[in-house]
Order: sequence, then C-alpha cells, then structure tokens
Amino acid sequence: MARLKTVYRCQDCGYATPKWMGQCPDCSAWNTLVEEVVESRPAAAEGAPARMMTEFSSEVVALKDVKADTEKRAAAGIAELDRLLGGGIVPGQVILLAGAPGIGKSTLMLQAAARLGQKSKVLYASGEESLKQVSARASRLGLSAEALFLLSETNLAKIQQHAEKIKPAVLVLDSIQTVYHPELTSSPGSVAQVRECAAELLRFAKKTETTVFLLGHVTKDGALAGPKVLEHIVDTVLYFDSERHDLLRVLRAHKNRFGPTDETGLFEMGETGLKEVKDAASFFIADRDQRATAGRTVSVTLEGSRPMLVEAQSLVVATRYPLPRRMATGLDLNRILVLLAAMEKHLRLRLEDKDVFVSLAGGVRLKDPALDLACCMAALSSAKDAPLPADWVMIGEVGLLGEISRVPHLESRLKEAAKAGFRRALVPQRAVKDLPKGLGLELQGAADLADAAAIFINSDSREKELS
Repeated sequence: MARLKTVYRCQDCGYATPKWMGQCPDCSAWNTLVEEVVESRPAAAEGAPARMMTEFSSEVVALKDVKADTEKRAAAGIAELDRLLGGGIVPGQVILLAGAPGIGKSTLMLQAAARLGQKSKVLYASGEESLKQVSARASRLGLSAEALFLLSETNLAKIQQHAEKIKPAVLVLDSIQTVYHPELTSSPGSVAQVRECAAELLRFAKKTETTVFLLGHVTKDGALAGPKVLEHIVDTVLYFDSERHDLLRVLRAHKNRFGPTDETGLFEMGETGLKEVKDAASFFIADRDQRATAGRTVSVTLEGSRPMLVEAQSLVVATRYPLPRRMATGLDLNRILVLLAAMEKHLRLRLEDKDVFVSLAGGVRLKDPALDLACCMAALSSAKDAPLPADWVMIGEVGLLGEISRVPHLESRLKEAAKAGFRRALVPQRAVKDLPKGLGLELQGAADLADAAAIFINSDSREKELS
C-alpha cells in the first residue's frame, strides 16, 4: 500500500520542499508554498510513470532511417486563429490557450469547436459551466454543429473514458485548472494537479492523434500556477491579451512547434462573439481625416507577416516642474529618450524646458524600430506647432547619429499604406532605389533627421525654426 507524505509546493514554479518557508528558494516568490499530500511509492511501481515509459520508449535508430510524415492540417475556420497555428491544427497537437478570466477564451474555443464540428467529431469538456450554460452560450452566438458533443466533468479519468468512446478528432478542455487527477490528493488547480493532468492529456493526444486544446487562466502578471508550468509540456502556447480598453482582443503565439511564433491575431468582442478584425487601421488610427494636424503621424508596423497601420501622437508643452517630464505610452520609454536626444543634437531642438509625451493610438504596445521616424516627426511637429499633412506615412529607423536606416519588408508596409488611402510616404533615402514602381505612393527619401524636417517645415523659415 502506498504511503502518504506532506510536501509544500510553490504555486508559481513548482518547487517542492518538506517544510514550509515564507520565500520560495527557487523563484524567490513570497507566500506561494502550499501544503499538498502526495503518495510515496517507487518509480517503477504501477502508475503514471510506468505508463509513460511504456508509451514513449523506442529503439535507437539513425536519423537517416527516420522518415518524417507530411503534416496534415485541418483549418479551424477562423482565419486569425489558423494563421497563428501555421495554417490549421495538426493531429496529436496539444495547444494551450491562456489569458485573463473573462477575456474570451471560452467564446473563441466554442466558435472554433462549432466550425470544426462541421467536418469531424469534437468533444467540448467544460469544468466551469453546466451543459445548459454552454448550450445557452452557443445559442446566443448562433452556433450549431452535428458532430459537436458537450461534457460537463472535472474528473480527468472520466473525460478520457468518454473521449475513448466517442473518438473525437478534437478535444477541448475548459479549463485545465478545474480538472483533477483521481490518483492525486491535492486540490484542483495546484501545480501537481495541473502538471499531471497535462502530461496525461499529452500521452492521450500522441497515442490517439487527437488534437487537444487546453484553456488556462492567468493573472495580470502571468503568475498563476496553470499556464506557466505547462509551457514546456504542450506543443503550442497562445496568449490572449486585450487592447484599447478591452475592445480589442490580441492573440499571440509564444511557442509553436508546428508554425511561426511572430504572428498576431486580432479579434473584436461583440454581442455575437468574437469577430475577426481584418482592417486593423480602424482600431490603431484614431478618426483619421484629411486635415493637417500638429503632433500626429502615421506609420506601418509589422506583426509577423501582417503589416498594420498605427498612429503616433506627441505633445510637447512648456514644463511647470524643475525637471521636464518624459512619458511614452505603447512604446519603450528608453527608446523615446534616445530619439529625443538625437533630435536635440542633430536638429538643434531645445527640449530641456519642455514636457514631452509620446503615445500610440488605440492602446497598442509595439517595439518596432520602424516607428522611430514617425515618433520623431510627431514630436518635432508638436514642438514647432507645424501641422503635418494627413496623407503621409513615415517609415524608418533613426540611429544615434540622426541617420534614417532601412527597415525589413518595406515594400509590404508601403502596399498596406496605399491600400488604406495614403498618397505619399517618407522612407529611408537608401531604400528608394530598391523599391519597385507602381506601389501607389509618391516616395520621398530622407537620409537623416535634418532632411526629414526640411520636408515638413517651410524652407524660408527653416533655419529660424531649428535654431
């Protein structure tokens, strides 16, 4: 008979110790050690470790003798999700969809499950809602599928029994924190339960070639025990985040063994569920008009292979404090400080008695260096109160010496700007000759910040303005 023993396990990193401590020695977190009762038995005894060795053991073979199978992908029917997954789901793939509670994980998965259920069997196991609640949400969203089966259960063994009976192509588990392994005595949601349930589902997915979606909740800083301890177990990790006062949902891939990790999916939450956002400019450009505005410029960022127009805004005012303030919203503050220093040096722009605020419209957070030129021109426009034309788009990286460097995928960025109705573009001088004709934009090159400033400031008063 197995013996029971008590351990204290950190709910952030999973570190286990036989006695309680206020601070975890592994991750240095405070008050995260929780008492758990576990079974003490040999590793070769009956149980999960023995099953794991049996199912995953294989003979040693040469690499040249192993033939890789062609990946057969099934589209989920949601273009934004399929692009993040690399074109669709793969049989046997384990996908973790993590995000804050209430952000829309269950809604997105129910929509994807309904569309997948039109082609193959899908089992949606919910540990948080009853069958009537899931059915009511599906009716509200207008979803229906002949091969979509619902299950309200938290016992992992029973979920696997139903899955082996139905033999679905896709299994959705909502959520991993509510499911418990019957052989463990710890409470659901603990590190031991979450990790063992995920390992058991991983073995099930690889053995039966069933695609498994695991939904997990995270706090604002991602410190909850669920997703963080599962990232090394699953094949794909998708994180849900919100932008612009929770109106826009951003889905990012942090890990993907079957596709890219630099793509971004955009969704808008509405009464009928999550809708795909195909025109990102409507969210990231605030009420664009054709009037010239001081302190406002537009650039094009690149999220994976997707170009998106974003608006940079700047406000430069006289300070009322002994030290001038520098603030950046949606951008790296240290990068903005470097750009302001370059402007003071190479444009002879005096900002020591000015407060400077730089922001990206829509609440989006980006680190693309291609936004440097737009941020500099917005700050210069606000400082000189010189309105900038609304039909310009500005793309380029600004260096310490004031030079404007080229950025990757400039052609695709310009095509996106032309599609949105922009007529002229300010780009690095060295990149103009390499761009093809017929982009639909009038290109203007600038070698450095002085050249860029001369385009938008009256040439007759340029020396007076910059001095």
